Amino acid sequence: MFHFFASLFTLVGFVVTVGAAMLSFGLAREYVRNRLRFVDGVRHPIAPWVVAILATVILAPAVALIHIVPIIGSLFGFGTALIVGGATGLGTASGVKALKRGE
Repeated sequence: MFHFFASLFTLVGFVVTVGAAMLSFGLAREYVRNRLRFVDGVRHPIAPWVVAILATVILAPAVALIHIVPIIGSLFGFGTALIVGGATGLGTASGVKALKRGE
């Protein structure tokens, strides 16, 4: 019985991680396209890397604090912060690419 709940929490954690990554990708892409359209610094090739690292560094302590709550803490890990940070960087790169195409 315990094995069922362990796999259920793993599945829920995976779904939450994928949902957070999709949300961060979309928000970063739209933010670059709408708000940072006239900022030249966002077009630099290193900008998505900086955004991904900053997002990961900001999310890592937040994920560590979530582990205080017993049930919710088992859903998130440092991998979630890495994946969401990477999705934010990819969203930034996608927004810059959309700006270059004129979308």
